Amino acid sequence: MALTYADLLEVDLGKLGTAVSDWKKSVDALKTAAESARKGMRAKSDAARWAGANASVTREFVTKTTKEISDLHSEASSIHSLLSDGHTELVALQKKIRAAVQQEAPGLGVRVEDIGGGKVRCYFAHVRGDTDERTQEERDSKQELEDRINRLVAHASEIDSSLARALAKSHGGDKHNAGHRSYESLDDAQAERAAELAKLGPEMSDKQYMELNSIMKFNARDADFSTDFYKSLGGPKEALEFYGRMSLDGTMGDNKERLALTRQLQRNMGLALASATDPDNRSHLPASWSPEFRKLGTQRVELNPHSGMSAYGYQLLGGILRYGNYDARFINPIAEHVVQLHKKDPDRFMANRPVGASDLDWGFNPSGKSGAGYDPLTGVLEGLGHSPEAAKKFFTDPPTAYREDGTVDKKATLDFKSYFDELNRNDFEWPPDSLAHAGSDEAKHARDVGPNALGHALEAATTGSAWDADPPVLHRDEETWKIMEKVIGRYNVASEDGLPHEAMKDSLARMGAAYIDDLNYSIMDWGGTGDELGRGRIFGESGDGSTRNSFGQWEARNFMMLVAADEDGYQTLSAAHQVYSASGLASLEDNRDDGLAFAHNAAKVNGILDESRSHGIREEFNDDKAAINMELGKQAEWRKTLMTGVLTAGVAGGTALVLGPAAGVVATTVVPVVMESGASTISTAYGNHTMQYLQDNEYNNDPQALQKVQELEEIGERGAWSPVRNYAIATGMTQAEQLALNQEVEQSYLAGKMAISSNEKVSS
Repeated sequence: MALTYADLLEVDLGKLGTAVSDWKKSVDALKTAAESARKGMRAKSDAARWAGANASVTREFVTKTTKEISDLHSEASSIHSLLSDGHTELVALQKKIRAAVQQEAPGLGVRVEDIGGGKVRCYFAHVRGDTDERTQEERDSKQELEDRINRLVAHASEIDSSLARALAKSHGGDKHNAGHRSYESLDDAQAERAAELAKLGPEMSDKQYMELNSIMKFNARDADFSTDFYKSLGGPKEALEFYGRMSLDGTMGDNKERLALTRQLQRNMGLALASATDPDNRSHLPASWSPEFRKLGTQRVELNPHSGMSAYGYQLLGGILRYGNYDARFINPIAEHVVQLHKKDPDRFMANRPVGASDLDWGFNPSGKSGAGYDPLTGVLEGLGHSPEAAKKFFTDPPTAYREDGTVDKKATLDFKSYFDELNRNDFEWPPDSLAHAGSDEAKHARDVGPNALGHALEAATTGSAWDADPPVLHRDEETWKIMEKVIGRYNVASEDGLPHEAMKDSLARMGAAYIDDLNYSIMDWGGTGDELGRGRIFGESGDGSTRNSFGQWEARNFMMLVAADEDGYQTLSAAHQVYSASGLASLEDNRDDGLAFAHNAAKVNGILDESRSHGIREEFNDDKAAINMELGKQAEWRKTLMTGVLTAGVAGGTALVLGPAAGVVATTVVPVVMESGASTISTAYGNHTMQYLQDNEYNNDPQALQKVQELEEIGERGAWSPVRNYAIATGMTQAEQLALNQEVEQSYLAGKMAISSNEKVSS
């Protein structure tokens, strides 16, 4: 019977702690007894000069008794280790769930209900007189709490099951025979069970599959467990064979339950491989696994002897690598080798696709995200997208030449200087990683998955956080900035290398949001006077401790014009700019001169973003006035409801911004904030210095107003002025001073719009 929510919340783990102490005493006593038996009666028996039948019987009895005492000690030691580990983990989980239920839930006005099956639901308790209306942020917080509690219960249930199973094996069930399976830790027992299940391969029942995934889900990041698990599979080849067989089994046919289990396994195996191949972990796989994987990469691995089905090693490894934060020493040589193989023969791996397959998802990427899994290039780029340090080194370190078998070729030379340059070539041939028939709707976007993965890898390299981290944490340094400088130099409206793939644009927007401080800083350089007029002092440092660097005024403007021309890109950059502006104005309330300079520049950036989107709309709809006005109206509505987003303040140097339904952007975006704006002030500053002003003053986006936003005049100007107005009030400006400031901010905003309008005339 599975452990329940009530069990974890209410059980007295002190009794288990007492049992751990008692077993420790037994272990110590049995150790003494075993040593005494070995050094005492066994030693005397072996040394005695006995003869005859009685001597043989006596010596055998002494030997067996000594062994039995030693076995009892081993069994007691195993039981103690299991109980101790189980107690430690359960106590930690119980502490977390009690804090969630007894502290967080009441604070949210939420109650927790046990609905059986190891699950709970959270709901808002009705209070008399309350309208029961909840904000999106409140609903999201309630759901996050419910999901977290359910994960804690599931984890505790898995520990309980593993512990019971391991204790049974340690005891063996024989009252007259000690010495059965011995474990040094609960990890050992869990790895052993996972290995037992893995040996069944596709013959695993769904129940057994669920058990394997449950064990791996909560232990994949534990290097002791993951290392033992991968070793139990055999070696690199056997690990690939297991994954390949399970992947084909799960993606074949229309069994949704089996596919869901296989997707979980793919994620679990990726996370486990990342922890098992990190040489900095106490337990890890031998360094030989990386070169062995490279050797297998271009070899066929047989998956089904009866059908002759085989796959290249890299096709299998590519599916695993999509998940996990990998050490650069493991994944980067593999990624380099894959890119070089692709450059030599772009169709090499895709030629191994099954012909005429009816299951379009049949392959080595059960996740269904970014391709069917036949080309490993996408897989390794997704792996880098989850491995920030490795991605940073991949795009900055000089390339190393590799032979066909994955060994280093010190005599060879490559015709490119960096992987950034190679992968960002306008004519780079991306693989169509799909089983869709040519000409079908599904095949239209087959070549998008590679650029999408490249965008993810660049996000990790520039922000220092996995592209889909929730929440992301900003870790920028000199190297990440240099990569971002390359991104801005490559992708902008003036680039001679062409526009980015559509699939990359969301990543470019999030990268822009992560560097919105440097984009603002770059814009404050009219006439090359930025440094002379003290912009370094005005912008100061961001919360991650980084100092400001300029991408160049024109480069920053051209990048923003490219990204903000699209709806999602505009929304991401605009929201990031509002958050950053709020933090800057909040930090400068005691310095009017610098605060006003910051406000003017912020208004100019507002103008740049607004006019970039207006330009994009006019380009998209050409001369269709009705369509243009409709899109501008949508933009105005979004700007008005910007505050539907969820703001999480003070996330390690930045702010995690989850843009709400109005934004149409799913991923969480990290935005740098000014250092002086700590977690305690940024949320307030966001309300005081941004679009919240529009809501507070009940600005209605009615038809009459919509008629005025053909050029975003109504909403755009209010958006530029409202944070400055609130700043002016906070610093005690008189009405006359505010009037003068209003006129100056108008000119700053119009300057930003004019800069983009000038570009538009040139481009047209």
